[in-house]
Formats: sequence, C-alpha cells, structure tokens
Amino acid sequence: MSQDNPSIMSHVSIGTNRFAEAATFYDAVLATIGARRILDFPNAIAYGKAFPEFWVQTPYDGQRAAVGNGTHFGFFASNRAQVDSFYAAALAQGASGDGAPGAREEYGEPYYGCFVRDLDGHKIEAAYWDAELAEQLDL
Repeated sequence: MSQDNPSIMSHVSIGTNRFAEAATFYDAVLATIGARRILDFPNAIAYGKAFPEFWVQTPYDGQRAAVGNGTHFGFFASNRAQVDSFYAAALAQGASGDGAPGAREEYGEPYYGCFVRDLDGHKIEAAYWDAELAEQLDL
C-alpha cells in the first residue's frame, strides 16, 4: 500500500554528543505532536508519525556533533495547545527557550509557534498554521 505524502523531504538527521539523553529528550518532546520512535538502533533513532522522518544519531564519522548556524528544524503542530505542550516538554527535559509560544505576524497572521535549543544546542520549532484564518484572510 502506498502513502500519499505531501512533504518534499524524506528525512533529516541531527547529530548528538549525548545520545541517551537526546533519546529521552526527543521521546518526550516529539510525543506532544503525535510522533513516536519508528526505528531504534544502538547509535540512531528515527521518529515520525507513519515513517522515519527525523533522525537523532551520533555522527557516522565518529567526530563530535556540531550545531549549524542558521539551521533549525520545524515540526508541525495540529493546534496551539500542541505548540504550548512542545515548548513546556522541551524545557522540562533541559532545553533552553529561544522564543516562547506565540503568534509571530512576521511569519503570517495564521502562524503560532515556539523555538527551543535542544541538549546539543540545535534549534527546533513547533509551528501551527491556522488554515481557517488563512482562508479568511485569503492567504
């Protein structure tokens, strides 16, 4: 059975220097948006809702993981409450806030999101796009 997937991405991977802690962190944080572990290997975990989309792993080359300046990873939220839960769970798991949940009209009036830095310093985001409001605004 094939799935019709509207995404243009197959997956993304981020490196971690704290694998066990990162696994605990992402288990808790990604559960808030309905994602779960899809694949689990000794040094890599893949998360998603239906297929492995987001990988957390120790770098394949054995070098230390590094954070990309200007890089961040955004996750879909189904509503504002999921954005709020994502942010709260991330902070509870040791993330640092990098933009509390809220509207950011510079991204469009229907946008509601948050940003945090994970345990390795990667910037991650949860975002909700209010499609009904976008339709009312004719966006």
